[in-house]
Amino acid sequence: MPRLMGPKQAQPPPTGAGGSLARLPLSALLSRVLVAFTIELDNAFEERMPHRATRPTGAGRARGGPWLGSLLLWSNALQFIEEDGITAGELQRRARTERLLLEKLERWGYVVVEAGASGGPRRRRADEVVRPTAAGRKAQDVWRPLPALIEKRWQTRFGKDAVDGLRTSLGAIVGRLDTEFPDYLPVVGYGLFTETFDGAGPKTTGRGAAAALSLELPALLSKVLLALTLDFERGWPLSLPLSANVLRLLTAEGVSVKTLPQKSGVSKEAIETSLSFLVKRGLVALGAHATDGRTRVARLTPKGMAEQQAFHQRLRAVEEGLEERFGPDAVQALRASLEPFVPALLFLGIEPHPGGWRASVPKPEALPHHPMVLHRGGFPDGA
Repeated sequence: MPRLMGPKQAQPPPTGAGGSLARLPLSALLSRVLVAFTIELDNAFEERMPHRATRPTGAGRARGGPWLGSLLLWSNALQFIEEDGITAGELQRRARTERLLLEKLERWGYVVVEAGASGGPRRRRADEVVRPTAAGRKAQDVWRPLPALIEKRWQTRFGKDAVDGLRTSLGAIVGRLDTEFPDYLPVVGYGLFTETFDGAGPKTTGRGAAAALSLELPALLSKVLLALTLDFERGWPLSLPLSANVLRLLTAEGVSVKTLPQKSGVSKEAIETSLSFLVKRGLVALGAHATDGRTRVARLTPKGMAEQQAFHQRLRAVEEGLEERFGPDAVQALRASLEPFVPALLFLGIEPHPGGWRASVPKPEALPHHPMVLHRGGFPDGA
């Protein structure tokens, strides 16, 4: 299985939370813009779609609605499911992802999955047929116009020239990719490595920059970030999401575990999964605070400190590799087009609507340095 690698001013986040903009790697710039766009879109979907959730969600909550999900469900599954049905094998080929989350999509009320003509065990068969439920068709109707709607909001907030410039710089790279990546980052697998489908899908796009511009903005962002992640993770012992969001923040002196979700911008569950993986590999030690036994602290071991340094070196080398592959002008143009979006103005768009589930959880101090797309619901911060 292959690995992939405004109208109102806001107060800037604390300096320690996000770090200097000039020092942010390209992957972090891409991630923050993608996550901000996704959360704003997810908030709009939550507000418009009757649904169920573990937390009260105001007027959008419905006893019989489907379980609330993120943009991932649309981009990497529902957009390809036709009313008359599609085989699981064809859906996976179109979505180009290893994990379709069919069991969850069915349990959450978006689809029904029927045994294929060959019979036998239903799950994991390419000929099983996937059809949208009535709620799934409603979700498709709600999701379909939202990427363009959020992009128009960004044009109003940041200026049309800035958004068009971002599209152009992304399209210049996506149009030259030699692999057809999914429209959104796939769900991560073991070790938080991103898994993609190694099926009979297209190996080259041949689309060119002009055709790439027809893609939705989150798809353009995702494809470039996937290409960078693939380069990073190829032959590397740690995934980029784990390294960028957790390993990066730890020290030999120790960091309070309960502060990591706020500092990283990813969920408590994603933090715990990451720490477990790092502890098993001898990179992190967990223990009590020296003066407060109730506070759990994560400390880098000497091996972890070396791995942290290697992570930063690897990330710089990957970005230099992108410049060799696509040209320094193209990569620098992309960085220049991303940077205006990254400061605190991004936080304007991710303010949850009244009653939204994000309104009931602590507001993060930063956006993730890489999306954490877990199987829980496909949210980009692992929620």
